[in-house]
Order: sequence, then C-alpha cells, then structure tokens
Amino acid sequence: MSKVQKLKRWVKQSQHPLARLIHGLYRLVSGFEMPVIRPLHRMLYVGYQAAHNFAAWLMRVFFWTPLFKSRLSGAAKGLNLYGGGLPFMSGPLDIEIGPGCRISTQTTFTGRWSGQSRPQLICGKNVGIGWQTTIAVGRTVRLGDNVRIAGRAFLAGYPGHPVDPVDRAAGLPDTEDQVKDIILESDVWLGTGCVVNGGVTIGQGTIVAAGSVVTKSLPPMVLAAGVPAKIIRRLDEEIVPCAAQ
Repeated sequence: MSKVQKLKRWVKQSQHPLARLIHGLYRLVSGFEMPVIRPLHRMLYVGYQAAHNFAAWLMRVFFWTPLFKSRLSGAAKGLNLYGGGLPFMSGPLDIEIGPGCRISTQTTFTGRWSGQSRPQLICGKNVGIGWQTTIAVGRTVRLGDNVRIAGRAFLAGYPGHPVDPVDRAAGLPDTEDQVKDIILESDVWLGTGCVVNGGVTIGQGTIVAAGSVVTKSLPPMVLAAGVPAKIIRRLDEEIVPCAAQ
C-alpha cells in the first residue's frame, strides 16, 4: 500500500482530531455548490448556447458537409447533415442523395464488400434519416422522395455471414442468394426501431409502426405493425404527402 493510500485510510478511519478535521474540510469542499444567480447564469447560458450553435454551424457548413459530399455521387443540394461529425461509412458503396435531405451524423452506411457489383444507395429528394439508423446495402437500397426513417432503424440488405455454420466459423462471406434489394417508395414513414429485411418493397405512403420487423413487402397506403409486420388498416388516400421539415 502506498503512502498516499495509507494517508487516505487514516483520514477516513482514524478518530484523531487532525484526521477528523481534514475529513470534515474535505466533505465541506467536495459538497460545495455554486449558488445560482439567475439573471447572470441565464445570460451566460444563452451566450454559451449561441456560441456553441454558431461553432457547430461553421463546422457543419465548411467542414463536415463538404467532406461527406466528397464521398457522394452528385451534388446533394441543400443537404442538412445534423448532429456534428460524419456518418460512419464502411465497405464499397456508391451513395446518391437528392436535394433537401436531412441525415443524422449518427447514421451508419455499409456496403457489402464481397459482392460482384458495387452496392448502391439511392435517396430521392427531401429524405430524412434519423439518429443511429443503419443502412446495410447488399446490391441496391432505394429511398423514394419524402421518405422518413426514424431513429435506430435497420435496413438489412445483406446479413454479413453465411447460413452454413462451418463457412461462418471459417470467416467466409455471405452468399449471393442471401443478398436482396430494399425499396421504400415515396412518402414511406418508418417508426423508431423498425427493421426492414432484404427483398422488401414498401409501397408509397405506407407507415410502419415503431419496433416492427418487416419481412415481406407491403402495399401502398397502409399502416403496418408487429413482429413480423402485418397490415393493421388502410390509410386515407386523401392524406397529403409529408412536407419538408
């Protein structure tokens, strides 16, 4: 035991007046709270928020967004890359993003590295992709105009491992028959935590409730929910497609 540790134990356990004094002073100092002077601290808080937001805006406009766009095919005009930093990207992947899209920087984009063709992610205009969403592209994932994907969703275009346990243990990649396209048509809305399996097409205007797992294609303009997702009801066909946020 070091001398410092012995001293700490002595201060905590000893009944010596000096040890009690040091222990009391420590508790007094460690429990100190700065009194809140509301007008002053409110002003400081507002100033801090303004400075923080301005610095974040500068980094987003002049650094993070241009870096991300350099990885894309096309201009991605009006892209709002929110949250600070860059989305995580791995594997070979061509990404095409339409105008007016909003993407969380906590998003993950992955492309299957062992395929015969280069995976493609194609986003239409005014697409929103939420926090901690993962889009795994086997061959093609296509998101139509005005698609909304809430946080922690997972679009699984490829599994990453083969079904055969021997091949899996040997570190072999998934097989071509396991890889499927995913298509979300215009105005689709995926709730928080949705999973969409490969080979699925979700029709225009359909809403998938939070936590659902979509294993089969869904028609347009329905509300679906559950594991696996099933149609709950038809939606009013007069619903106006979602506007830009």
